[in-house]
Amino acid sequence: MRLTPRLAPIIGVTLLTGTTLAAKVDLSQYVNPLIGSEGPVPGSGFGGGDIFVGGARPFGVAKVGIDSTAANWSTAVLNGGWTPDGNVTGISMMHESGTGGSPKYGLISQMPLTSVDSPVNILDNTTYSQPRIGDDIARVGYYKTQLKSGVTVELSASRHAGIMEYSFPEGEKHVLIDVSHYLPGSPGDANGQFYTGGEIQIENDGKTYSGYGTHIQGAPFTVYFWGEFAEKSDSTRTFSGVNTDHMPRYHNLADGGVSEPVYGNSTRKVVSGPMNNRIGALFSWKNGPASSVISRVGISSISTDKARSYIQKEISSWKLNDTVTDSVNEWNDDVFQKVQVPLDDSANMTHVRLLYSSLYFMHLMPSDRTGENPLWDSGEPFWDDFYTMWDIFRCTVSFYHIFQPEYYESMIRSLIDIWKHDGYMPDGRSGNWNGLVQGGSDADNVLADAYVKGLRGAINWTEGYLAMKKDAEVTPYNTFDPTDLTASTKEGRGALDDWKELGYVSQDHNTRCISRTVEYSLNDFAVSQVAAGEMPEDREKYLNRSAGWQNIWDASVKSLNFTGFLAPKFSNGKFNSSGYDPLYCYDCEWSSYTYEGIPWEYSFVIPHDCETLIELMGGPETFESRLDLMFQPNTSVQNLGANGAGITTLINIGNEPDFATPYLYNYINKQAKSVERSRSLANQYFKDAAYGVPGNSDAGAMNSWLLWQMLGIYPIVTQPVYLISSPWFPDLNMTVSGNKTLRISAAGLDTGYHVQSVKINGRQWTKNWFGHDDVMTNGGHIEFELGQDAKPWESGEVPPSPGHVQLK
Repeated sequence: MRLTPRLAPIIGVTLLTGTTLAAKVDLSQYVNPLIGSEGPVPGSGFGGGDIFVGGARPFGVAKVGIDSTAANWSTAVLNGGWTPDGNVTGISMMHESGTGGSPKYGLISQMPLTSVDSPVNILDNTTYSQPRIGDDIARVGYYKTQLKSGVTVELSASRHAGIMEYSFPEGEKHVLIDVSHYLPGSPGDANGQFYTGGEIQIENDGKTYSGYGTHIQGAPFTVYFWGEFAEKSDSTRTFSGVNTDHMPRYHNLADGGVSEPVYGNSTRKVVSGPMNNRIGALFSWKNGPASSVISRVGISSISTDKARSYIQKEISSWKLNDTVTDSVNEWNDDVFQKVQVPLDDSANMTHVRLLYSSLYFMHLMPSDRTGENPLWDSGEPFWDDFYTMWDIFRCTVSFYHIFQPEYYESMIRSLIDIWKHDGYMPDGRSGNWNGLVQGGSDADNVLADAYVKGLRGAINWTEGYLAMKKDAEVTPYNTFDPTDLTASTKEGRGALDDWKELGYVSQDHNTRCISRTVEYSLNDFAVSQVAAGEMPEDREKYLNRSAGWQNIWDASVKSLNFTGFLAPKFSNGKFNSSGYDPLYCYDCEWSSYTYEGIPWEYSFVIPHDCETLIELMGGPETFESRLDLMFQPNTSVQNLGANGAGITTLINIGNEPDFATPYLYNYINKQAKSVERSRSLANQYFKDAAYGVPGNSDAGAMNSWLLWQMLGIYPIVTQPVYLISSPWFPDLNMTVSGNKTLRISAAGLDTGYHVQSVKINGRQWTKNWFGHDDVMTNGGHIEFELGQDAKPWESGEVPPSPGHVQLK
């Protein structure tokens, strides 16, 4: 499937300077919504971005798109619904984008059918799922595909609703409403989602239906819906059937084959009942000439009335193009127009498309469900689909901070409100439920990053600090999740008992002992940063605890001619020296030494104390040569599956722990190497193509890494510090802090990308880093002089290590 290009419409005019008027260009034309849709093997999604393709708004609840089947469960990537090689099973209202793990959502679906006669069984999508023919068309706010049955599907979305247009060929026309439809996990998946019940009612007008569906993944969550068709159907039928899906740990009838539907012709309402029966409705139009069926559907976590109100407020027109135009306008106003780069004949249009596409993907998640909280009424904003903090804390939230401060403040308030009512801030959250703690309590890092950069507004930072302190002091109950039976995977720090008693996470007590030790260290540094302002008497305690990573530094471990690595340590204080090799993590999953990265990689992930790290590695020269080896091809020996597809270096930019590693040369004043390494990774693994990101986009985390790379700066999370790299555009203007302008200009970019000199706000700059207040708070101007050859231009002090603590 490939993106079909379109021409740029003019969407108005905007006053520039003086009396000059210039056309306001539709920047959404430069978005390729299929970047990341495939992996290294054309036609397969395995190893790709696992992205959502369809209609959506910035941080919108509704993400309307197709759901498809798994061509091969061992390489299945259904999380975004869309796959390059799967058959279509429905068009549903809710999806996530770029996530790993078990699929979520694919809820409140419709499916256009040209026949419901045998062998079609509307309870068995294998009997009616449809291959696609031709090329899918995807652009901002619009998606189109053609099914083998001859039906063409077009769709768009508002924030809480969707509009679908089905162009049927001559013959029968049916639209199946399957309340029990969802995206399935692979067979035997311990954490898949399941349908647990619902209700649907057809109104007397023959063109409207409403109800709710309840699904479970971690905890039950209910989605209410209101759907309507533009034209009255000729007949309607409700139906039900025995729920035969396999539902571990839940009682149901799950051992038989797929049941046949029982139609309810005498009633317009059907309920799942005590055995969680599958239910739905069938709207049919008589045999006739080719024609279109148009439908609008609203969704809500509160009620069917609220779902209906969203249609009335957000999609008042029955013309699909009206919603598409409204979507494009919202994306331009809220996102794309905030970044301006040259678009003349001299522009590198591949870079332009990567820029605006990256902005698009990092605004698909999380979901702003303010006013849609079914659990409590606090008056605070409510956000969901943080999937996960582990992915986005490293550089995505830092972009939100400067680029979307109102949204970001709302997110922070929601995180604190979740702690107040659910007991912990989430590391991952979806379906109104915390979950998926891959490492530490990384919402702590998010709050600290916002705090040290001065985000205040209506945030209650007294409560924010207490939420962080809860993570640092209270061990969550064990969830006995089959993914990891040793501790909670839902929230908090499951290995906190070890951390508080030993100062590290031990191998014999807990899983992921190395990566959790590293993350808990940064978590406690984050706590110390906020404590400095909110509870100063706590600062030293957590600052000292943030040095815990040093407790698992084994100076005797050798690998690839280097000595000294993070290593697994037992609770008795002895290192595990039984064949340990930091080149391996043994699956790099939940029960391994490290998560989604090998110990070689994690040994560089100490952003709060690079000073001590450089000392332990043997000083700047050894640190440099060791860092060099991270980028040498054909050095990786650990098979990382989809998380490392096509990558042969030790550094794996497809996994978040390595995001900052290419920039670490700045800490030894070798900034030119940071530029070379980071740009090489960007050029090799990020492309305006279906295989355009190295692995899952992870809710836009990959895309935000590229955005920072293109700006020529990189944020150090939990610190008001940005490392200087090299920009990709000769001139870029970006709105920051709501209404200020950051300008980044690069003279000499046409000759090379190596930095020759830097000015900030007209002042010659000798450091390879700057502070948040230098240009982000009130805007400013960073002027680069670039050239072909590397030049040691920086002579100032290296970036700070505010977590520098030497353990006794």
